[in-house]
Amino acid sequence: MPDFATELGLPGHETEYRDFSPAGLDALADAARETLRRLGGLTPADDVDVVTLDAMRERLGLDLEIHEAGLDASQLNNIACPAQSIRAIFDLMPTDTVEDWGHIAGRLANVPDAIDRYISSLRAGRERGLVAARRQVGIVIGQATKYAEDGGFFDALGSTTSTASADGTGDEQLPESLTRRLRSGADAACTAYRSLAAFLGEELLPAAPEQDAVGREHYALMSRLFLGSAVDLEETYRWGVGELDRVIAEQEAVAEEIRAGATVEEAIALLDADPDRQLHGTEALQRWMQKLSDTAVAALAGTHFDIPEVMRRIECRIAPTTEGGIYYTGPSEDFSRPGRMWWSVPEGEDSFTTWRETTTVYHEGVPGHHLQIATATLQRALLNPWRRNAVWVSGQGEGWALYAERLMQELGFLADPGDRLGMLDAQRMRAARVVFDIGVHLELEVPERWGTGTWTPEKGYDFLGKNMSISEGQLDFEFARYLGWPGQAPSYKIGQRLWEQIRDEVRTNEGGAFDLQAFHTRALNLGSVGLDTLRRALVS
Repeated sequence: MPDFATELGLPGHETEYRDFSPAGLDALADAARETLRRLGGLTPADDVDVVTLDAMRERLGLDLEIHEAGLDASQLNNIACPAQSIRAIFDLMPTDTVEDWGHIAGRLANVPDAIDRYISSLRAGRERGLVAARRQVGIVIGQATKYAEDGGFFDALGSTTSTASADGTGDEQLPESLTRRLRSGADAACTAYRSLAAFLGEELLPAAPEQDAVGREHYALMSRLFLGSAVDLEETYRWGVGELDRVIAEQEAVAEEIRAGATVEEAIALLDADPDRQLHGTEALQRWMQKLSDTAVAALAGTHFDIPEVMRRIECRIAPTTEGGIYYTGPSEDFSRPGRMWWSVPEGEDSFTTWRETTTVYHEGVPGHHLQIATATLQRALLNPWRRNAVWVSGQGEGWALYAERLMQELGFLADPGDRLGMLDAQRMRAARVVFDIGVHLELEVPERWGTGTWTPEKGYDFLGKNMSISEGQLDFEFARYLGWPGQAPSYKIGQRLWEQIRDEVRTNEGGAFDLQAFHTRALNLGSVGLDTLRRALVS
């Protein structure tokens, strides 16, 4: 898939897109079936092969279930569907040379075909009665319109007249013929996104259901996709309710440290008002992220984790979009493009507090996603390309990142009560997501502490507002994300739970011989696999 090659930094397909059409989805399904057929005749030669076979059978088999259910053809939500990814791939394309900008111009010219193929899949989904909820369709109409507006993303890209080297020096003027191609490609991309917005408004919106809840069958499938494990949803929901109560109690104890007698809300207000914990402007935010990230790498390398020199560079960047969210993108195969931490700042937000986000930097950087993803990328001698780069199981990956946040507390990096409250604030949010996501999509009973009756999105929004100490813009984004991407948000906290269970099982089995650093190295060297596969690989 060409855009995936760009993510990996592999040359040769810089101007192309994968086929988002029903035919393209069928071709992927056929490839999965053929691969599974061929796997049936293989005998593993070593433990690495055992894990590979386990992981491939689980992942490819689940891909086929999703395809047969038609859910791959109806992907549409506010964060993770082709409507965003067709645009977002430009964020990862190099901009240092004239040749790089030629690739960008070529891919811009191919945006219309990618959008047309995506629309054809959405039509196919609609014919099967599979259409995203009205809320999601409306949000994506707004996103597509914004990408295509004057002064928007594509307009700005098409106005480029010089290269943009990483250090800002030595920029070169682009040839006039190339600037014309960029302008033409950007105009075509804008037209394509306007066509997408029109299709969504005129054809898909009238068929879109009002109900956000996807129901048990759909939800169970997505939960397996994001966890690599089939958990008992009701038991997990009850655990989430209890975990939320436990984290709140821990927050209350830390609030008492910040000021005697303070409630959690009062402690948060004190931290927000502390000028030493404030950042003003995105430039200050970027500098702070970079400094904290670099400090963590220097402190952890060689002491608590194995971090080779090539992995010690992380770039912290402000994302070119304003949709909300913080995310990580991995390094290229040769590490010439480093792993990057991105912050998409919602419009109108210009002030930030360090106490909330210290744990986020650890989550996205080291020892979180950067350590995890870059380790797998580096393991050429141990893992095949599929294991290193093509597998991402959210519960394993995001569960590790939450595990890493807690670990940083245990290692003494969150000794400051404010930073520790920030970590607990993030953990509380993730526990609340388990309750909200399972509760709303399965329409379960609201816990007595939080209301009455069965869950609805409206009750859920109020509940999230009480348990997530974030801005209104971020809350709106997260609320829509959970409704439109069922099963993904709970995978963080459920994944953390399963990671901790696996570690404790290994510790029990190994007794006095257990070594935490060695356990982490062994686990990270597996790459991202489903959590059941992870348990089978680590627990003897």
